[in-house]
Amino acid sequence: MSKLRQIAFYGKGGIGKSTTSQNTLAALAEMGQKILIVGCDPKADSTRLILHAKAQDTVLSLSAEAGSVEDLELEDVMKTGFKNIKCVESGGPEPGVGCAGRGVITSINFLEENGAYDGVDYVSYDVLGDVVCGGFAMPIRENKAQEIYIVMSGEMMAMYAANNISKGILKYANSGGVRLGGLVCNERQTDKELELAEALAGKLGTKLIHFVPRDNIVQHAELRRMTVLEYDPECKQAQEYRQLANKVHNNAGKGVIPTPITMEELEDLLMEFGIMSREDASIIGKAKAV
Repeated sequence: MSKLRQIAFYGKGGIGKSTTSQNTLAALAEMGQKILIVGCDPKADSTRLILHAKAQDTVLSLSAEAGSVEDLELEDVMKTGFKNIKCVESGGPEPGVGCAGRGVITSINFLEENGAYDGVDYVSYDVLGDVVCGGFAMPIRENKAQEIYIVMSGEMMAMYAANNISKGILKYANSGGVRLGGLVCNERQTDKELELAEALAGKLGTKLIHFVPRDNIVQHAELRRMTVLEYDPECKQAQEYRQLANKVHNNAGKGVIPTPITMEELEDLLMEFGIMSREDASIIGKAKAV
């Protein structure tokens, strides 16, 4: 029996993390892997392409209706979608009220206690990466996710978030054993994007797992609430996700403890590639000082 791989996709909000993760997991399922997705984003959009649904009922909302999470059964919160991928969404509180990380903690504990991980090859956590707070860092902190894949682009804030997430991994690497599996660059067609992604990976002590080219077929598939692999399995973009899935599959045990950089080093990197001028960096530095 193969060892359970617990992976997590982190990344800046709006970077295409959930789309990238669902297409990659669909490709892994196509390879015969048994997959469980645990959505850890309050938007509950981590499973919509697999389930062909607007949003899955979440553990938090269902437990509120039932009275408590103890009143739920596993089949209440788990749905099965494309290629028999099992899907759960943790959910979050009403905007402006409570801690969104609470849903992550409640969900993972419930799933573990009720045997959701039995007979599964991969558990994948899809996690918001703008703010690495205690709740969202739970898959890292509690050694739930062993391999972290950071979805980023050549945009400064996406790189900033990737570096921030690396700091969270470093903090818990020794106590929990979590490792950075690598970066996945979701192309935004910014200047020198591939070179920047590879350079950032080098600075962080990791590798660029795959560069996912931009293709409008991803949006066409999303409008139909489908992964590209289901919408057009023979297209070029489907092959890109299959390559990414193969690289993740063959990356077991190859994760690293990252070496995050300072904001100044990130700015230096952008200047090195001509993306940011010294004048831009000076303006940012003055703004930070205010």
